[in-house]
Amino acid sequence: MSVHDIPGTVDVRDPAVFAAEWEEWHRDKDARLASEHGFLAVTGLHWLSAEPRRVPGAPGSWSTGPDGVLVELDEGEELLVDGAPVRGRHLFGIIPERGGVDAVWGDTVIEVAKRGGHDVVRPRHPDHPLRTGFTGTPAYAPDPRWVVTGRYEAFDAPRPTTVGASVEGLRHVYDAPGRVVFRLDGRELRLTAFNGSAPGTLTVLFTDETSGVTTYAANRHLAVAAPGPDGTVVLDFNRATNLPCAYTDFATCPLPPAENRLPVAIEAGEKIPHERGPVS
Repeated sequence: MSVHDIPGTVDVRDPAVFAAEWEEWHRDKDARLASEHGFLAVTGLHWLSAEPRRVPGAPGSWSTGPDGVLVELDEGEELLVDGAPVRGRHLFGIIPERGGVDAVWGDTVIEVAKRGGHDVVRPRHPDHPLRTGFTGTPAYAPDPRWVVTGRYEAFDAPRPTTVGASVEGLRHVYDAPGRVVFRLDGRELRLTAFNGSAPGTLTVLFTDETSGVTTYAANRHLAVAAPGPDGTVVLDFNRATNLPCAYTDFATCPLPPAENRLPVAIEAGEKIPHERGPVS
């Protein structure tokens, strides 16, 4: 495929409708982030080992081993797991990578998860100040200029791709099914894509020339709908979002592959959160 075959900016017919839809999308995104047990409610990231230990903000003593995650609850302590009360000793079992189980303790959710091959516990308290003080994520005003079409190029076979994480020393491995090629300001650009949350969809992690200036330095995320029959995809950079690590140190977010560092300024999407400092 030559560069001349790659579509460019999308023609948005009604800018007012476009802006209203973006505003609704951004409100919904922030509402999920700041929901009662959303990521802003996380009060700690605790790495488990074979040695049982208490976890601040959670009942019991926690450990992990060949059989998976184990909690030993004290007399009078109780968790709800899958709606059933648990007392004493409870084996959560082996948690799959990027999987997790939520246990309920009063108004708190205790997330038991595996990230980068390590078992972790993250309590989520609704009254956490990061959540209760949240006023929304700053973002660039929506601009149709940043809606571009491109072409999805599938690899012959998914490529296992190792990337870093917001936690030093941690690594994530994802299968990259292909890449997205597009044009912006007359330049051909490429982004390695991972599988999205729904079958057929894609997800892209990237940085650009705004990263660390007006947007979060480590990464931004863009969801991409399933490619059309001819491989056409739409990239709406107005909907480039922060991952949880932009707001809190209790996240293990993946970093973009090296090739996804765009040599242009994407002045669209979400900016550095207020929680991380002033935004220009």
